[in-house]
This record gives sequence, C-alpha cells and structure tokens, in this order.
Amino acid sequence: MSDNVMVSSVENDRVLVLERVFDAPRDLVFRMFKESEHLKRWWGPKGWEIPVCTIDFRPGGVWHYSMKCVDQNQGQFYGMESWGKGVYKEIVEPETITYTDYFSDAEGNINESMPASQITMNFIDLGNKTKLVSRSEYVSAEALKTVMDMGMLQGITETWNRLDELLESLK
Repeated sequence: MSDNVMVSSVENDRVLVLERVFDAPRDLVFRMFKESEHLKRWWGPKGWEIPVCTIDFRPGGVWHYSMKCVDQNQGQFYGMESWGKGVYKEIVEPETITYTDYFSDAEGNINESMPASQITMNFIDLGNKTKLVSRSEYVSAEALKTVMDMGMLQGITETWNRLDELLESLK
C-alpha cells in the first residue's frame, strides 16, 4: 500500500485541488476510472457500495451511478442511496479526464439544488507510480462550502484509500 496521503488545497475560494501518488503505473490507475467493473470495486467512501454504474467513456458520454450505504455502523446513513452523474468533456488517454459532476436521481435527471463541479483529473507518470491531481471547480465559494460541509473531503479520502487498496491487490 502507498504511504502517500492525499494533499488538498483550495484556490480562489471555489477550486478544490486534491493530489495523491499511487504506487501503480499510470495506465493501470487510468483504467480504474474508465471501466465500470473497476469503479464498482472502489468508488465511494468506506461502507458504501456501487449497485449501479454505467459508463459511456467518450467526450459527451455519461457516467451514471448509485452509491448505497451498506454499513449499519454508519447510523442514519445506513440504507441511504445517493445518485451521481458525470458528463465527459475531454479524455486524453492515459493523461487527462475532464467532466462535469452532478448530483442526480435514478433516471439521470440533474438535481439543480445541489452544486455541480467541473473536474479535471491529471494522471502524471512517475515511472512505476502515478501522481493523480484532481481539480474540482465550483461556481461559487458557497457551492464548494456546501459539499465540504457534507463531508466530501472525508468521502474522497476514503474513496482514494479504497482505490489504493485495489491497485495494491492488482499488482
């Protein structure tokens, strides 16, 4: 397992930048983001599963998924379902994925009352390791604060920890 922890910073009060080095080649790390069979194994915080995950991995394509809390120890969250939708804008394999991330419902309708973000993920080749840099830009500081107050930073940290564990098992 990687000894690297995620580093986060905020730019301009509305851009969250996350960085982490994974102990795996860039092609493998990139593949974990483009194929539903891989995403189902690690996406989401600890105690959550992905019962639905469809991906049309191309510019203009859609990634639609459901996260469900299956950990009874998470109290009020147990049994909760959360839907998300990403619309890919640009893909440069195995270097960059840019997409708009939305909260949605089971039919893929966007939840306009929740903040959307423009996400650019850069996969930087470090030989047998990969540095992942994710920039999430929100329309306002308030929108970023909303997702931070929901526990997004803890959730993505747990999610990337799960990715790290999966990558370790695949080596």
